[in-house]
This record gives sequence, C-alpha cells and structure tokens, in this order.
Amino acid sequence: MRRSVYLKILVPIDGSEFSFKALLHACELAKLLNSKILIVYVAEKLLPVNLDRKEYSEILRKFGKKTLEKATKISLDKGVEPKIIQLEGNVVNEIVKCAKKEKCNLIVVGQKGFGKTLRFLLGSISNKLANKSPCSILIVK
Repeated sequence: MRRSVYLKILVPIDGSEFSFKALLHACELAKLLNSKILIVYVAEKLLPVNLDRKEYSEILRKFGKKTLEKATKISLDKGVEPKIIQLEGNVVNEIVKCAKKEKCNLIVVGQKGFGKTLRFLLGSISNKLANKSPCSILIVK
C-alpha cells in the first residue's frame, strides 16, 4: 500500500460549529489515509477592556480545556486517537509554529470561527492560515 503524503493532520479548534465540522473531516481523512491527528487550541492574547489579565487568561484556559475535551471525545468516537496541544498567543502564528514543529503535512480548518466582531478584529483565521501555512490547508465549509 502506498504511503499517504498527509502523515500528520493538524486541526485548530476554537469551539465553534465550523471547527468541529473540520475535525470530523480530519478524522475521516485520518482513517482513510492512516494519518495521525493533532488537535490544537490557541488562546488569543487580546485583552478585553473590563477584565484583569490573569482572570482573562484563566477563563481562556478553562474554555480551551473544555473545548479540547469535547474534540477528543469526537475523535475517539470516530475511531481516531488524537494528540492534544493547548497554546497561548497569536492564533495564526501559534498554529503555523505548531505545524512546523510537529512536521504536519495538512491543516484542516473551519471556514469560520466565533463571531463577526472577533473576525472583524482578527481577520479570518482560515484566510490568514491559507497565506502563512507551511503545508497544505483544507478549509471546510
């Protein structure tokens, strides 16, 4: 059997419907191609006006943990055992660094994430990843 070019698939998760849809696609690909899946959650370092930095970081960490737990359950239910990574910083930069460090061959990302306001402030994460990614990228609609 010929070995797939997509040995490691990175799936950024933000808790949105689109990110979980991307995860489902990635799980199907991983099973078909006998690939490994890495699920990454990045807590953005933007600080809302009314929150203390420490309090805000703790909220993001807790949300990230719950999101990764849900993503792990989805993956395991689909028959794929994922590697889980939780990071903090600029979302796009951290995903790109992670893809390089882990030698990923494919990033599977949802077309949209949370909210119009955040998208306005940050720009489209999937669009930025498409321009900066060190590997192929699949944008799931």
